[in-house]
Amino acid sequence: MSASLSSVVKAYDVRGVVPDQLDAAVVRALGAAFAEVVVLPEAARGPAPRAVVGHDMRPSSPELSAAFAEGVASRGVDVVLIGLCSTDGLYFASGSLDVPGAMFTASHNPAQYNGIKLCRAGARPVGQDTGLAAVRDLAQTWLDAGEVSAGAAAPGSVTEQDLLAGYAEHLRSLVDLSGARPLKVVVDAGNGMAGHTVPAVLGDAAGLPALPLDVQPLYFELDGTFPNHEANPLEPANLRDLQAAVPRAGADLGLAFDGDADRCFVVDENGDPVSPSAVTALVARREIAKERAAGREPRVIHNLITSRAVPEIVAEDGGVPVRTRVGHSFIKQRMAEEGAVFGGEHSAHYYFREFWSADTGMLAAMHVLAALAESDVPLSKLAAEYERYVSSGEVNSTVDDAAAVTERVLAAERDLAAAQGRELEVDHLDGLTVTSPGTGGQPMWWFNLRASNTEPLLRLNAEGADRETMAAVRDRVLAVVRGGAR
Repeated sequence: MSASLSSVVKAYDVRGVVPDQLDAAVVRALGAAFAEVVVLPEAARGPAPRAVVGHDMRPSSPELSAAFAEGVASRGVDVVLIGLCSTDGLYFASGSLDVPGAMFTASHNPAQYNGIKLCRAGARPVGQDTGLAAVRDLAQTWLDAGEVSAGAAAPGSVTEQDLLAGYAEHLRSLVDLSGARPLKVVVDAGNGMAGHTVPAVLGDAAGLPALPLDVQPLYFELDGTFPNHEANPLEPANLRDLQAAVPRAGADLGLAFDGDADRCFVVDENGDPVSPSAVTALVARREIAKERAAGREPRVIHNLITSRAVPEIVAEDGGVPVRTRVGHSFIKQRMAEEGAVFGGEHSAHYYFREFWSADTGMLAAMHVLAALAESDVPLSKLAAEYERYVSSGEVNSTVDDAAAVTERVLAAERDLAAAQGRELEVDHLDGLTVTSPGTGGQPMWWFNLRASNTEPLLRLNAEGADRETMAAVRDRVLAVVRGGAR
């Protein structure tokens, strides 16, 4: 296999094909480097060095996580293996134990992939600029030399600990569903880690009292080959089984999790998807109410391609909306800087201050369940309060020169606005965002164009006051973008 790490160490995590790009030798070197770059420097300011390692249900995960733990322990670091867990379960371990952590998962990628998500103590993220590049470079030096250099005189211990019940208990302490009205919920785990965590959190598999929930399981068998469909609910095809099952079962709602169960998607009683922006606004409203009751100013993070309804609702409820770039590292950074109580993204990542400012789809799902239980209307009507505008979803176009195409789009929009006598707001926080605020009786719309970091793609997201407005903006921008497409 190639020992080059440049193709597998991404901006926020490690991701590659097993065994061609990732094998035991590679992850052992990455483990030793993680100990040197992240664990030991943190431990120098506190107690004895320790780290936690968990893994998903992929066939390669047990072997790779064990090899990584060996690498970490070789530097004199004690390792706690928590075994099968979701990514937010690993964040719980890192936060509750206050130690750095590593999660072996490739999220929704196909079965031949695996990867590693790293964090510092307290579930603080490790990305390219916060240690991941240094981990990559040190591990690469050892791989090039053919061996990992000598570590501590005495290796650290490797022990096992089951934290599933603690994870479930912590989530239940944040959203109390024990007195909720009975609800029937279909959950599609996609053969991923939600098949392990949902029975513990929403059921009694971890020894906690039963909740007034009738959970109807879809694909709860842990199987990293994904025999039923990809564990990526962002793709509409992967929601179809859930959308059919909910009305068939007469359920109140449906939940779909991705492979490592850190993202959660929601469908209503009719099987219609509830947008992640609507979920963001719904959860934000609940968290804002708690903050205000505690006498604090609620601040809520949202990325720039969530619906315009999100900052509107946050402000209407007495919160302060904070707009940021797309990507979990930016969200988590702003969560810390702002002391924000909550953050949400269009991709169904939801971040909670009460969960070490890390993302957890399970906690967002529990908020939706609680909100529905407190309401006397079905989820379709409840969600409609938060669905004020119409979104295009993300539309990708392959282009030769993303910067040049973006400039052409901006020039065309400015010419059109001048001809129509319209106001136009432009910003470059993340790519190009153009907004027509809807003054003078004109409908509101906006769009964002962002270049992919890894592919020759431009990603378009558009939203309008109604479907006709959104479609007109989307099609007009795409005509310019694809006029320059190859």
